[in-house]
Amino acid sequence: MPTVGTLEDTICAIATPAGEGGIGVVRISGPHAVDVASRVVRLRSKRSLHTLVSHKLHLADILFPPGSSIGDCSALKSRPLTAQIIDEGLVVYMKAPRSFTAEDVVEIHCHGSGLVLQRVCDACITAGARLAQAGEFTKRAFLNGRLDLSQAEAVLDTIRAKSELGLKLAQRQLRGELAQQVNRLRTGIVSLLAHLEAGIDFADEDIAFLGRDEMIVSLQETLDVVRRMLTTAETGRVLRDGVRVVIAGEPNVGKSSLLNSLLRENRAIVTDIPGTTRDIIEESVVWHGLRVTLVDTAGLRDTSDLVELEGIRRSKEAQDQADIVLHVLDGAQLSRLEMENFRFPSLGLQCFLLVNKIDLVDGASVQSLSDLLCTRTGCKVFPISVRTGEGLETLKHAIRTQFVKPSFEPSDGVVVTHVRHRVALERAEASLQESLASIERGIEPEFVAVDLRGAADALGEIIGAITCDEVLGRIFSEFCIGK
Repeated sequence: MPTVGTLEDTICAIATPAGEGGIGVVRISGPHAVDVASRVVRLRSKRSLHTLVSHKLHLADILFPPGSSIGDCSALKSRPLTAQIIDEGLVVYMKAPRSFTAEDVVEIHCHGSGLVLQRVCDACITAGARLAQAGEFTKRAFLNGRLDLSQAEAVLDTIRAKSELGLKLAQRQLRGELAQQVNRLRTGIVSLLAHLEAGIDFADEDIAFLGRDEMIVSLQETLDVVRRMLTTAETGRVLRDGVRVVIAGEPNVGKSSLLNSLLRENRAIVTDIPGTTRDIIEESVVWHGLRVTLVDTAGLRDTSDLVELEGIRRSKEAQDQADIVLHVLDGAQLSRLEMENFRFPSLGLQCFLLVNKIDLVDGASVQSLSDLLCTRTGCKVFPISVRTGEGLETLKHAIRTQFVKPSFEPSDGVVVTHVRHRVALERAEASLQESLASIERGIEPEFVAVDLRGAADALGEIIGAITCDEVLGRIFSEFCIGK
């Protein structure tokens, strides 16, 4: 076989998750996929795998082959059938280019026992395949032109999707909507670049090229589209990865009770003893299609307890990493304090103040307290009662709308979901701005061409038209083996 790591290799891997299941799949892909599979399976129909029609399932026995070279099945045929059987299953041959990798692919569907699947995979390796690297099937799909780079990333997003909105965005990107938009922008820039360079090369000829005003209009339109795409980056990140919400505050204000109420389960221990929570507790829920990770933290207070101090340190660290902090206050206690002397907590920009235990306070006091807190801190204030549930639905809606517009639909235009895409778009934006400024100042066209080429290259990185092994290695290393 050729050197490991080339497209000439035939690769195999278990393509289904670890654990027990009714069905498991071992996938084989590459130029010798049919030869390898022929040494591992024997069709009940007695037909040769090479003669099968593509994309049809066939019943077969799965066997462990003797150690002979690819294509030599004589040793296998001479052995008793029962001596080599691993399992029985179904086999499907997908002829290139009509497969996920655009190569010849054979999938062996057997019982979903971890032991059975591992033995089938070992049999394929003995038959001449090698174990696939992480993400290698998808990487081959990209290298063979089956997917562009943004679609390849969408495969992983689809696998990892934890919410309905995240899945819908991944599917749109997998269908190529982002790639189509980027290709349109890049094609327009390349066309402008061609006109500009032609004007440079034939400056002395009596030929009409794209005028200065037309070029400015075209570049401004492209820049506007790039900027619109960038405005979706934060929403896209949230829908793809979810929102991290940290619950903070002093001991005994109801932080753990709030976590349990929002999760609708008793996840955190709740007692009247201050300092009960000493470590980070986190769980995820989905609210109206948005994945939210809720993090309960240790109560913030002065203490000499070393364990509690470590919990407070972790609490502050969690707040620094949060998308939003819910700082809980005890409304029943605050109502009896002189608010002028109250020490307000140090609050970040992304912070909601929750006035808890409002079931113990009269309505006028709650409203007065909320207004004062809003004025003093500039934060949004939410009166709630964890015990009765009052205000919790309003809080959940506010958290969602903080990151996703109420009218947002996954079908509303292209949404940028990856940091890599955002960074590339920001570079394209900067290059387009520089191009426009240079044209308006009458700078030599050679310098304008450099910036236009930079914008085209930045967009090309999103879809993989321009890339490097380091970027590919980083992207596909995130995949599991078998995908």
